[in-house]
This record gives sequence, C-alpha cells and structure tokens, in this order.
Amino acid sequence: MTTKITHHPHAESLMSCSAGSMPEAFAAVMASHITMCPQCRKDLALMEKIGVAMFEQLEQTSVLQDAPVMHMRAAEADHGAIAVDAAVVQGGVPAPLQPVVGPDLTAIKWKRVGPGVAQHIIALNDDRANLRLVKVAPGQALPEHSHNGSELTLVLQGSYRDETGEYRTGDLADMMGDATHSPVADAVDGCICLIATEGKLKFKSLLARFVQPFAGI
Repeated sequence: MTTKITHHPHAESLMSCSAGSMPEAFAAVMASHITMCPQCRKDLALMEKIGVAMFEQLEQTSVLQDAPVMHMRAAEADHGAIAVDAAVVQGGVPAPLQPVVGPDLTAIKWKRVGPGVAQHIIALNDDRANLRLVKVAPGQALPEHSHNGSELTLVLQGSYRDETGEYRTGDLADMMGDATHSPVADAVDGCICLIATEGKLKFKSLLARFVQPFAGI
C-alpha cells in the first residue's frame, strides 16, 4: 500500500528549486522528494510555467557572455523532467539519488555515530551545505538540537516523530535555523532519512556536543 505524503516543502523552497538556485545538497533532497510526490511535481511544473512566461516578457538585452538567467532556464529544463516523470523509487532510493548511492538502501556502507544511529556522508562539489543519509534504530531518539541554517529531511524508509508531527516515507521536513526538535524513530521500523543541512547542528546535550566533532554533524 502506498503511503500518503502529508508533509511538503515550503513554497519558497519550491520556488528556489524551480529557479535552480539551491545548494547542491538541498537540490538533491528536493529532487528526491519531487520524484516521490505527485502533488509537488504538479506545483513545481506550474511554477516553472509561470517563470518561463515571465522570462519571455522581459526586454531583450545584448550581452557578451551567457547571462545568469540563461543558466536558470537550463536548470528549469532539468527540473521540468523531474516534474513530469512518474515517481521512480528502487530499493528505497529515489531515482535522482541512485547515481551517487546506488539502487538499494540495504547496500549502503553505514558509519556508526552514536547509540542506534549511523550515517553515510554523500560527497558533493558544492560546499555550501552537507548531504547525508541517516539511519536510526527503532525507538531511538536523536538528541535535541537546533540548526545554524536551514535543514531539509526526507524520509526514505520507516518514519519518525518530533515536536512538529509524524513524518512517514516520502514526507519532507523543511526547517529553518531557529527550529528546535528531538526526532524519535518509529518503534518498529526505525527510519532512514536523506538530510541536507547548512552548517553544524546545535545540540543542547553536553555529551552530544562532545561527540559532534567525531561524528561530523
């Protein structure tokens, strides 16, 4: 049975995705969610149509090299392919993520970073944000923390709950830097999430802050 997706990115995040202006880590999470979410595919396609229509109304100006807006148009074309394709998820991995982690979550090489928590860092060319897969054991709670910037979390498998609600497979948590939460993985299935973050997390626990440099989070 297909899980109904109930948590979506903010409109501002979709607009940034449509414009091609997101850091690589955030674009990867957005593309993966859009692949899984019919509603966001429709919303993104509509935003792109509006953006193209507005672009075509601009007065033409001669330039000696490609203007930035031309790169935006190219990015829109790439995102448009995502917007109209049917959702493709293989082995728990959305299609946009498969080239960098493979087609099966069970084949991921995990590194333990704490009790019941493991991660797999995904290397990027863009250093403005970090991208990682995080696996949390059933019933395990992550230490309470806030953020130094934005955070996008996409549930790929299982579910978790925090102060803002319950997030199941396909759901995306779009959090700002001042938000504080302590996610708890599902008691039976645990969870695996794809997470993009700006800067380091800000933990309240002294123990979590001590371990943080070794975990790289």
